[in-house]
Amino acid sequence: MRILFILIPIAVLFITVAIALFYWAVKNRQFDDLNKHSLSILWEENPNSSTQDPPHGHDHKL
Repeated sequence: MRILFILIPIAVLFITVAIALFYWAVKNRQFDDLNKHSLSILWEENPNSSTQDPPHGHDHKL
């Protein structure tokens, strides 16, 4: 029974911290544009660059 006097305040503290962190994230606009970063992997960074690998072999000079 004594453990409840320890666990309940820890749980309340944990929930308070979680709510505060969520409020901070919403306040700092962390959830404004969720689709931008999920689609950014599909965009090309440099459309004019070639995508060929450098030549491999023994005649390659360092």
